[in-house]
Amino acid sequence: MTERRGTITYENGKYTVPDEPVIPFIEGDGTGRDIWKASVRVFDAAVKMTSGGKRKVRWHEILAGEKAFKNSGNWLPDQTLADIKRYRVAIKGPLTTPVGTGIRSLNVALRQLLDLYACVRPVRYFEGVPAPVKRPQDLNIVIFRENTEDVYAGIEFARGTPQAEKLIEFLSRDLGKRIRPDSGVGIKSMSEGGSMRGGLPVVSAASRPRARAACRRAVVRSLAVRVLSARAMVASSSTSTCPALTD
Repeated sequence: MTERRGTITYENGKYTVPDEPVIPFIEGDGTGRDIWKASVRVFDAAVKMTSGGKRKVRWHEILAGEKAFKNSGNWLPDQTLADIKRYRVAIKGPLTTPVGTGIRSLNVALRQLLDLYACVRPVRYFEGVPAPVKRPQDLNIVIFRENTEDVYAGIEFARGTPQAEKLIEFLSRDLGKRIRPDSGVGIKSMSEGGSMRGGLPVVSAASRPRARAACRRAVVRSLAVRVLSARAMVASSSTSTCPALTD
C-alpha cells in the first residue's frame, strides 16, 4: 500500500509512487511561463481522470535559468540539482543560454550532470484530437534520442589554453580550416568577434531615429524566417522518422 504523500522511491528494482507524489518543476524562461500555466492544467486533469480523483501531484518549484540568476546569482543552483535527485522525477520548461558570456547550455548541463543519456519520446495518436493527416491512428512509435554523447558530449576548452590551441592547430593544419582564436563551438555559442560584428551595425542603426523602424522590421523578418525554418526542420525530421505522418 502506497503512502498518501511523499517522495517517489526505488527499491529492489521497483518504483513506489505515493498517491500525492512531490514533483519538482522548472518554469523556464521566455515562453516557459505561459507554457507551464497551460501544461500544468493538462497534467493535473490527466492525473485526476486516470486515477478517478484519487491521486494528485504536489508541484514543487525549483529554479534554473534567468529566475535562478536573479534570485541567487547562479544559473543552475546546487539546490535545484539536489531536489531533482531527491524526488527522482522533474519537469522543466525552455531555458535560455546567454550568448557570448561563456555559460554553456543549461539544457546540456542538466543532461550531463544527471546522466540523462536517452531522451525517450513516445509518439501516438489520441482519439478525438484533430489531425491534418488521413490515418493518424496508424502512428504509434517510440523515438530514442541520445542526450550526452556526440555533439552533446559537453567537451569545451577555454580560449588560450593549450588544449584549445592544439585543437585550432589540428583543424588548420590537417583540415585546412581557418579558425579564429575567439571562436565558440558548441550549443548556441558565439565568438566575441561574431558578437561585435553582428551587434555594432544594429546599435549604430538603432541610434538613428529614422532607422529604428527598419531595424524592428528586420528583427521581425528574421524571427519569421527562423520559425519557418524550424517548421521545415520538424516536418523533414518527422517525415523521415514517422512515415505515417506523410500519408
